[in-house]
Amino acid sequence: MRLKNIYNFLLLIISLCLTGLSQANPDWFKPFPPFRIAGNLYYVGSKDLASYLIVTSQGNILINSDYDINVPMIRKSIEKLGFKFSDTKILLISQAHSDHAAGSALIKEQTGAKYMVMEGDASVAQTGGKTDFLFGNDPTQFYRETTVDRVLHDGERVKLGDTTLVAHLTPGHTKGCTTWTMKVHEKGKIFNVVIVGGVSINPGTKLVNNAAYPGIVHDYERMWQVSKSLPCDIFLGAHGIYFGLLEKYSLMKKGVKNPFVDPNGYQKFIAQKEQDFQRELAKQEAQK
Repeated sequence: MRLKNIYNFLLLIISLCLTGLSQANPDWFKPFPPFRIAGNLYYVGSKDLASYLIVTSQGNILINSDYDINVPMIRKSIEKLGFKFSDTKILLISQAHSDHAAGSALIKEQTGAKYMVMEGDASVAQTGGKTDFLFGNDPTQFYRETTVDRVLHDGERVKLGDTTLVAHLTPGHTKGCTTWTMKVHEKGKIFNVVIVGGVSINPGTKLVNNAAYPGIVHDYERMWQVSKSLPCDIFLGAHGIYFGLLEKYSLMKKGVKNPFVDPNGYQKFIAQKEQDFQRELAKQEAQK
């Protein structure tokens, strides 16, 4: 291993330990080949932390900044695809947890992108995680405070060039968790894209008698309702594991017809996660 690689590896380990991430999923920090999903939509994330580049005639949109240490990987992926990192005009996130938003300040500094965050998560992003209902007292989950340039609301559109994304408030995992939808054109067809924001219940989350988030159960139920109503052809999400990134990418490399077109997989995923939620809710209610 070359000296430079050893140095970078040591910096990574130190960063992980200092921020309490030594127990995190290693796949969050492993590079993954960037690729075109369909139309003007590209994957530029790691092996599990999903980041997406949408290329338009007026500059580009990036969804999810991940951690600071992921930003150089994202930049390298964008450049490997033949695009300029500096052409990033808008930065969006799926949710304001550190694994999807911690690198936002750095990306804003390097590109000048406008940062747009859903109401409910905007204050979390601006305080670096300190107002999060679950992790607000956990310094290992904090990150650099980031100015939000535009606070989004449910159903708002984010438009750049010839592309429009719709922000759907799908709360519960965070108060402003956002599912993004857009349309892409591929081989004469139009596909509905759904990028799931977050559906899991983090360890320690109280669904019953949650003083910090009294409406959490109602919000989760809203999230399932909204998610099931969205037309979906191409199924994506904030984590690669949500939509089978590794398996589908492997199939794509083998020449299989676009495996990311998976409407049935989307519906099955949402149904399974809703069942998981109902089981956890019943368990907590029984323990009251």
